[in-house]
Amino acid sequence: MINFSELRVFVAAAEELNFSRAALRLRLSQSAVSQNIQSLEVAYGVELFVRHGRSVQLSESGKAILPIAREVLASVRLLEDSLINIKGEVAGELVIGCSTTTGKYLIPNLLSAYRKEYPRVHTRVSVMSRATVLEHLLDQTLGLGVVSKRVEHRDIECSLLFEDKVILIVPAEHPWAKYGRAMPADLLEQPFIRREDGSATAEILFEGLKHHNITPEMLNVVMELGNAEASALAVERGMGISFVSELVAERGLALGRICKVDIDGLENTQRIYLCRHTGATFTRAESKFWDFVQQHREKLNLDMLQSLTGISHPAQK
Repeated sequence: MINFSELRVFVAAAEELNFSRAALRLRLSQSAVSQNIQSLEVAYGVELFVRHGRSVQLSESGKAILPIAREVLASVRLLEDSLINIKGEVAGELVIGCSTTTGKYLIPNLLSAYRKEYPRVHTRVSVMSRATVLEHLLDQTLGLGVVSKRVEHRDIECSLLFEDKVILIVPAEHPWAKYGRAMPADLLEQPFIRREDGSATAEILFEGLKHHNITPEMLNVVMELGNAEASALAVERGMGISFVSELVAERGLALGRICKVDIDGLENTQRIYLCRHTGATFTRAESKFWDFVQQHREKLNLDMLQSLTGISHPAQK
């Protein structure tokens, strides 16, 4: 008979393509992951992964059974949810897939408020790209996802969760910090730290700059980073200026390490969405989280902004 624990390990390893990351995700040791995979392979006489030193790839057999394994685990999850909640209580596991910025700054505040009402729910945030969130929502291996761009797909329902500003930050000693304002054309003269192509921040910024006849090629890019926190840190260290999410910049602004500068005629807003598959069967914890967000969105938005830091911004001169 199939061992569901081993099946869970297989699916995690197949999605991560790395036994170490799968171990972290499952809260197991790497050796336990390897042993579970080996046990499954030996029991059925198949090779599920092709090993190349520390890297692994799915074998043809592994690729064939992965979608079936996901379906089986989804059914087991719903069965477990029904048994747990048969007395009317809300319990079990709530997994949310989201992008790095929203995962680190937005979702923990939401889940903290949610768990005050449903303390028996175990929550887990799985950080992944927008494309991966969409993929897992569509194959229904993920019940809920948070993305920084509205998903246009007939099977995906999106609900506005939060509006975050994309702001220009400069080092605290930068000349612009004194006045707090600049013109779009002034950006061309500055060492610029940009986000990678495909990031929501870059897309929103360059769409706004296009209205001022400024293209990415016109900027004096000194560094390209694939991480919002790294961009803010690079600005703190005086390496250039950058546009980042206000959620990311909040603590650096509060501590006076960086300053916000308004660009005349340029206002960028990044909308964050909670998404789900319209045809999926949801656990009670997932349904309650969706309803919780709809009912408390405005208050949660205020609470999240206030909870990011306990100190006020220093007055800008």
